[in-house]
Amino acid sequence: MSSVTLDQARRGFSVAEYATCLKGIVWREALRFLHQRERFISALVRPLVWLFIFAAGFRQVLGISIIPPYETYILYEVYIAPGLMAMIQLFNGMQSSLSMVYDREMGNMRTLLVSPLPRWYLLSCKLLAGTAVSLLQVYAFLLIAWFWDITPPPIGYLTVLPALMLSGLMLGALGMLISSGIKQLENFAGVMNFVIFPMFFASSALYPLWRVQEGSPMLYYVCQLNPFTHAVELVRFALYGRVNWISLAVVSGCTVVFMVGAILAYDPSRGLGRRGPAGGET
Repeated sequence: MSSVTLDQARRGFSVAEYATCLKGIVWREALRFLHQRERFISALVRPLVWLFIFAAGFRQVLGISIIPPYETYILYEVYIAPGLMAMIQLFNGMQSSLSMVYDREMGNMRTLLVSPLPRWYLLSCKLLAGTAVSLLQVYAFLLIAWFWDITPPPIGYLTVLPALMLSGLMLGALGMLISSGIKQLENFAGVMNFVIFPMFFASSALYPLWRVQEGSPMLYYVCQLNPFTHAVELVRFALYGRVNWISLAVVSGCTVVFMVGAILAYDPSRGLGRRGPAGGET
C-alpha cells in the first residue's frame, strides 16, 4: 500500500469519496442486472407460476376470511400477492449473496474488501445495491399482477415502498451472512434450498396463520418465529396503508442482527470469512 493511500486511510475519506464508492457499487450491480436478463425473468417466473397456476387451483379450497388488513372477503390470489412480493426479495437476497461468493474470490469485491474503505461501508453499499434491484423486480411483478385484478389502493404502491426496502435489507443481510461462511460456489445451491424453502413455506406467505394453527399448533409457533413471516406481514399491511408494529420491530431487529453478524463474519481477524489453505481446502 502506497504512502498516499496510508495517509488517506489515516485522515479518513470525504463524503464525496464515500458517495463515489456507493455509486460505483450500485452502478455495477445495475449493469449486472441489465445484462443478465434471465435473472430478471426467472425472478418473475416463480411468483407468477404461483399466481396464475396454484392460486387458480387453490381458490376454491382456501377461502380467506376477513382478517387484517383486509376489510372484506378476498380471493386467494389477492392474499398471496404480498407473500410473492417477499418471495422475490428472498430469492434476490440469496442470488445477490451468490454473486458475493464469486466476487469475493475472483471479482471486484476481492479488491474492494482489502481497500482502505471501511468494510462495513462496502458491505452496506453491496446490500443497498441488491435491495434496489429487488425493488425493481417487485414493482414489475405488481404491474403484471394489476392485469390479474390484484389492485390494492393506489396509495398502497407508495406506502409499501418503505416496507419493501426494510424487508429487502433484512433478507439481503441474511444472504450476506450466509455467504460469509461459504467458500465454494458448489456448496451454495444446497445452502439456498436449506434456507429458502423452509423460510418460505413455514410462513404466512401462502396461507393465514390461523389456518396453520388449526392444523398444527407446533408449526404455528415455528411460523411466528420465522422472520420471513414478519417480512410478509409488514409488506401486506403496508400495501393497504397500515403498519403492523410487531412485524416492523421484528424485521428491524433482524436486519440489525444479520447485518452486524455479516460485518463481523467478513472481518478476516475474527469472522467466518477467514481464508483457509489455498484451493478451498479445510
